[in-house]
Amino acid sequence: MNPKDNIEKLIKEKGVQFRDFRVKCRSAEDGEEKDEMVIEGKAAAVDSETVIYECSDGFEVREVVEKDAFKDADMSDVIFNYNHSGRVYARTRNKTLGLDIKEDGLYMTANLRKDDEGHVQLFNDIKSGCIDRMSFAFTVADESWEETDDYSIRRIKAIDKVYDVSAVDIPAYDATEISARSAFEAESERRKAESLKALKLAKAKYAYFNN
Repeated sequence: MNPKDNIEKLIKEKGVQFRDFRVKCRSAEDGEEKDEMVIEGKAAAVDSETVIYECSDGFEVREVVEKDAFKDADMSDVIFNYNHSGRVYARTRNKTLGLDIKEDGLYMTANLRKDDEGHVQLFNDIKSGCIDRMSFAFTVADESWEETDDYSIRRIKAIDKVYDVSAVDIPAYDATEISARSAFEAESERRKAESLKALKLAKAKYAYFNN
């Protein structure tokens, strides 16, 4: 399956959302083998406002993942794969993928196998910088919106489930370490932003003509 087709299917059928983040390889630490292949990244920042879409007239859609959003999230069986499809390289269920909720966000660590050619190739691509982005897929359990004339803020209060963390070759946007949205999600938010603006304009006109 084409990765983008798979992403679009997940969005349409399950409401899955995606965020891009940086990935890196790290050196072995005390107690680890020198040639152990470890990949790590910061999957999501919390309590940090970021602009996820800006309309042509400057109207912004912003987002904040609240501090306790991951508190009750289902992360019992999360996989690490490539482009949100294909081979599974690590998994929380067999403890080759670790997810850690810290004060400033959600972190991931994947342990790859040095005796597997596919694992070695992916590790080397990340280590060389050919692949330096990841994306994680999730669904939202609770959220709220705040509206002003210049911007909308989406507050993600609770994550329902984390599905995967995935190395990606071409992310939807040149992501920061905070977050970025897939092209499909961005288009959805653009339409929502435009609809909100139209609704505000209609309310303003109604109020003017009925005073």
